[in-house]
Amino acid sequence: MKNIAFFFVSLLPLGLGLTACQVQPIKNKNTAPFTLTVAHINDHHSHLDEEQTTLKFDLGEGPENILINRGGIARVASMMKQIEQKDPNVIKIHAGDAITGDLYFNLNQGLADAAVMNQICFDSFTLGNHEFDAKDVGLKFFLDGLQQSHCKTPMQILSANVTFGPSSALYQTNLVKKSVVIERQGQKIGLVGITIAGKTKNASQPNADTIFAEEIATAQAQINQLKAQGINKIILQTHVGYERDLKIAAQLNDVDVIIGGDSHTLLGPEQLKTVGLDPVADYPAVVKNKQGEKVCIAQAWQYNYAVGELQVSFDPQGKVLNCGGKAHILLGTDMQRVQSNISLTLQQKQQIQQQVATMKLPLSFIAPDVQMQQVLQPHQVKKKTYVETVVGTASEAFCSQTRPTKQPKENCLTYGGDIQQLVAYAMLQQAKKYFLADLSIQNGGGVRIDIPQGPINVATVYQLLPFKNILVQLSMTGHEVKDTLEDALEGANTDIGAYPYTAGLRWEVDMTKPKGQRVQNLQLKNASGQYQSFDLNRTYQVATIDFLARGSNYYTTLSKIHNERRKDIGLDYADIFLNYLNDLKQSQPNQGVMRLPRTEYSTQRYITQSY
Repeated sequence: MKNIAFFFVSLLPLGLGLTACQVQPIKNKNTAPFTLTVAHINDHHSHLDEEQTTLKFDLGEGPENILINRGGIARVASMMKQIEQKDPNVIKIHAGDAITGDLYFNLNQGLADAAVMNQICFDSFTLGNHEFDAKDVGLKFFLDGLQQSHCKTPMQILSANVTFGPSSALYQTNLVKKSVVIERQGQKIGLVGITIAGKTKNASQPNADTIFAEEIATAQAQINQLKAQGINKIILQTHVGYERDLKIAAQLNDVDVIIGGDSHTLLGPEQLKTVGLDPVADYPAVVKNKQGEKVCIAQAWQYNYAVGELQVSFDPQGKVLNCGGKAHILLGTDMQRVQSNISLTLQQKQQIQQQVATMKLPLSFIAPDVQMQQVLQPHQVKKKTYVETVVGTASEAFCSQTRPTKQPKENCLTYGGDIQQLVAYAMLQQAKKYFLADLSIQNGGGVRIDIPQGPINVATVYQLLPFKNILVQLSMTGHEVKDTLEDALEGANTDIGAYPYTAGLRWEVDMTKPKGQRVQNLQLKNASGQYQSFDLNRTYQVATIDFLARGSNYYTTLSKIHNERRKDIGLDYADIFLNYLNDLKQSQPNQGVMRLPRTEYSTQRYITQSY
């Protein structure tokens, strides 16, 4: 079915001007209010292709699920051009975590992301924590790619609170700046970048002597320097998370706008819930800084699903008068009824567009940008070839079975699925690279296929782990871990895919007991490789996926782990297993992947109910 292009956009020359922060103090001679538009994205994590999703629309028989394309860097480019076309005062900002999360990054360590970001010509880019996943040398490789730009003005890489040590590939380079000044129609706007400190140092892989200073004091110091130069419009572009942005705003003087990332927060009207989306708050948030003056805070969700368009009006003294705008959720025009698998007619599509317009939803049906598609096309070809790459060899067949059963599938054992257990084990091994993980938790239904004996290619891994999940670190008490297992066992009575698998932890199950008494004889593997009694009063570092951490699939207890007890590591679900296979190949080049020993399976004994 052909796409229908609802918008025709063109890119207007803007005559943008960038200067370094070290400028002479200026006097603002303007007396009229000044309006600025900030077009922004964050956390695209190498997700350059469009994806499919379901949204709820009413075609006359009540709300129903409609399959529709969303996102993609080519739609981001179209929306950016559309915003620039209608406004002469636009600044384009990327608030960090451009890389890791999709095969595009695995292919060339961020060069595909650099190419598409250069095509959009962002004015500035904040370093996110995942920019450090391949250490400082990997970051420099990506930043060097960003220098290969055709843009009239170079993209400014910002992070005021990072200092690169002597071992760093970025030591004494000038690629990363603390702040810059951008000019629009004679008005100077200061931009300050901030990278989340603790999370980057502890959950990513910067060099040991790369230092991350405390965020608030660093931001204030840069703001003060800009103010001393006469700059009275200050944008803080952060990668610290939405909730932290709200707190930071209240502790800073002279900040006007915060463009954020890291928490993948969807901001928009509550009416978005009618189509199946769940915004955290309105776009933008308007709060007060330490002086009691307005601060506009915005974020644009994740994975190239949305483009933020923030309009800010300043008085002649640089104070915010008001702010507005929306985070445009980018959608295609190919639509299909999920229940019947029948494509929508043109009339039905127009009916949906009318519903969106009437409800004033920030859903934008927009065609991909042709020029961006041309830039992306060679990388797409490489990605298609990559999925056929052999990444390991299964020395024996691995059975997929969501939970233990008295009558297992052929080649399966009574204590659960071989491949489910191996995925849980791989998760724990990879998590240990990022934090001191004690155990992992994986649901059986998240692992989808058997692995036959023989070669394993990338495509097989993505069939095995097809969902868009990321690695999460949870700090949990032993009681909470046990409660989580009890939640999952109860849930498995309704959905067998909820059945839990762990690595580093094993137990016995008696399903004839009531909830709370089913998990018995819990044992944790210690540093010496021996199993010992599990201490319910101790705190453990648990590796799992964000799907379960949200409390999905009946993992209710996990949804209560918040704030400093939860860290999104961000490593893609399938990448966890790909990296495990790669590590195994390097350490044991002549040995394939083998089933784990029986003693390593999480369910050591299973007493079942009749089902």
